[in-house]
Amino acid sequence: MASEDVVVGKTTATIANLAGEAKIASAGVTAPSRHALLSICKSLVAGGVAGGVSRTAVAPLERLKILLQVQNPHSIKYNGTIQGLKYIWRTEGFRGLFKGNGTNCARIVPNSAVKFFSYEEASKGVLWLYRQQPGNEDAELTPVLRLGAGACAGIIAMSATYPMDLVRGRLTVQTDKSPSQYRGIAHALRTVLREEGPRALYKGWLPSVIGVVPYVGLNFAVYESLKDWLVKSRPFGLAEDGELSVTTKLACGAAAGTVGQTVAYPLDVIRRRMQMVGWKHAASVVTADGKSALEYTGMVDAFRKTVRYEGFGALYKGLVPNSVKVVPSIALAFVSYEVVKDLLGVEMRISD
Repeated sequence: MASEDVVVGKTTATIANLAGEAKIASAGVTAPSRHALLSICKSLVAGGVAGGVSRTAVAPLERLKILLQVQNPHSIKYNGTIQGLKYIWRTEGFRGLFKGNGTNCARIVPNSAVKFFSYEEASKGVLWLYRQQPGNEDAELTPVLRLGAGACAGIIAMSATYPMDLVRGRLTVQTDKSPSQYRGIAHALRTVLREEGPRALYKGWLPSVIGVVPYVGLNFAVYESLKDWLVKSRPFGLAEDGELSVTTKLACGAAAGTVGQTVAYPLDVIRRRMQMVGWKHAASVVTADGKSALEYTGMVDAFRKTVRYEGFGALYKGLVPNSVKVVPSIALAFVSYEVVKDLLGVEMRISD
């Protein structure tokens, strides 16, 4: 009996010790605070609003750009920015200018929300890793680090919303004369799944990811670096009390959009063309009213055939309307994001 009491006593002591250790360990593990969760939600909302506002403002140019990118070279219907917009107005009316914008917003709102939030988190992670290197303990974000964080954010956002991008492209391209009509986002998704299979939802994903690395990466790197330089050097008195005006921020965003889209544009053209492959009863702008559309076996094949049959300039089809669209769109997105975050009372964490 005495030995049993000793065993029981030791067991009780052991359990008590384990319970004490567990209590101590759990004290250092806390659930995300309500303030942190609220801050994350507000950040996502700000990014979503920024995306919706910026894309709706330039929706006609977005549609024209896609039509110029994918139209069959045997039957040119859209031949420039002004002519293309006039042709859409004449043949489809005012609503034709905004066709596909609902789908575009349904894609860009979550895409923008994830992209801005991912950039903030990635920039903090990249900076933390950089500061682990000897001698970099007090380092700040550099253009190269911002480029890396922006690239990570772009890949995450693009991959998360890519099926919506493919559907948006097809809804944007179809006209009232298209042989078969997608009736909306859900119908288009179901049709693609049924007729082409699940993998079809990610057609053109590779050039999209390759393109989004310099595009989004340069957007964030140029915008944030320009802002930092203007605040620190204060040229022409643009920075007052360490703050930039909305106009100056818009100019920074415009410069960022110009650099990013010029570098990545050929990959955007190839992505759009690959998205049209396998589309039964495709829109006439793709098939040229009965003439067969080109088939691509992959990204490299798409590049090769595009350049061979249409010349190197085909990789920049739609660049003018895209430039007119991207410059104000990127500028509006960045400024809208910062304004909405300020209104919601969210701390700016990018440079933490």
